[in-house]
Amino acid sequence: MRAYFVAALGLVLAACAPVEQAPTPSASQPQAECAARGGAMQRVGRAQTLQCVIPFADANKPCRDGGECQSGRCLGPVDASGQANVTGQCQPSNMTFGCYTSVINGRAAAAICVD
Repeated sequence: MRAYFVAALGLVLAACAPVEQAPTPSASQPQAECAARGGAMQRVGRAQTLQCVIPFADANKPCRDGGECQSGRCLGPVDASGQANVTGQCQPSNMTFGCYTSVINGRAAAAICVD
């Protein structure tokens, strides 16, 4: 019985020993990586998640199709939905939150809101 008690006590003490944890990444690491890509960490969307927002060089340049934009997306106002002969603007950054319509070959597609 005494041997059983000593063994149980040894297990209890072993369970209390500190456990090595994997190193946590530095909070500045994502910021540095984002900055190296030309972006900045920002809270975005309804959930306000922290993401790297990278502006595009041709941000807000007038366009009639996504092929004219670095991002591949030409965006128009929501009220232009379904209209032809629309001039939009190149997507300003890699974030697509908000309400807009895509402009494809000068025609505004259906409006969409992304949150």
